[in-house]
Amino acid sequence: MDEFALIESLLPHLPQRSEVIVPPGDDCAVLRPRDGDHDWLFKTDAVVEGVHFTPDAPPEKIGHKALARCLSDVAAMGGQPFAALVTLGLPERPDPDRVHRIYAGLTGLARRYDVAVVGGETTRNPGGLFLSVALWGWVPRGRAVLRSGARPGDAIFVTGELGGAAEGKHLEFEPRLNEARWLTQHFPIHAMIDLSDGLAGDLRHLLRASGVGAELLKRAIPISRAARHAALRSATAKPPLVAALTDGEDFELLFTVAPRDAVPLLDAWKQTFPNLRLSCIGKILAEPTLLIRDRHEVQPLTLHGYRHFAEPEPGGEP
Repeated sequence: MDEFALIESLLPHLPQRSEVIVPPGDDCAVLRPRDGDHDWLFKTDAVVEGVHFTPDAPPEKIGHKALARCLSDVAAMGGQPFAALVTLGLPERPDPDRVHRIYAGLTGLARRYDVAVVGGETTRNPGGLFLSVALWGWVPRGRAVLRSGARPGDAIFVTGELGGAAEGKHLEFEPRLNEARWLTQHFPIHAMIDLSDGLAGDLRHLLRASGVGAELLKRAIPISRAARHAALRSATAKPPLVAALTDGEDFELLFTVAPRDAVPLLDAWKQTFPNLRLSCIGKILAEPTLLIRDRHEVQPLTLHGYRHFAEPEPGGEP
């Protein structure tokens, strides 16, 4: 059982309330207070030594990553972060300097996005260091962008470049909060998700939530230099396209818009964010399938993204 099957087995048994308008299953839970102009976003995420970072990772980058993961999910909902709680698990003999440096990385990012760190918990963990962040955010009432809004014919877009995050990006990525806020203010975004587990995996989450399918354009998928360089350095590395489809921790935005908005969005994006690539990588289909096109050849995309507890996939071309 991989992590997503495990989560799906737990979801039906979780208690809810009438104020919960988006339960577990999207990037954030959405709660609607009985009064007010905003909906609240809630998200928690964790980074674990040996899974999300190595023991020799710079402490500041560990703290940065722990908060940035949650901020990326709030961005995917079109929201604004507000406050965070931090749970820190430490080994038997913690290094105070390492802890202070972890918090320096976390609080530096929090200040940039006006996030208050309002408390948390510190505990002993003999298995090594872990850091869990619970984030509270908000979005104008009824304006949260969900995974479930994609429509047949929509254009599929992705920010940045994909693959090879393990070469360094996974510890120092910038959550796309400003870009997501601009998108939702200027265009009707039908569905959005952040890419934490790889394009092939996270796109499937969006398609399943929306009840649709997709066709990707092989030549349009933006492959990072890190993924290309890794393939050149090692014969055992994933081919660059496979890395772009399956590597986790890109933390870019994947979203869909009506086809009439595709060209105006691209033009406006280039003017607003000239240093960040935006790519139209395919279209939404009515039939619930996932295909990839290379010129005139279309075939099913069988690759998946990163999954905890799952056997690794072969690294061949899709």
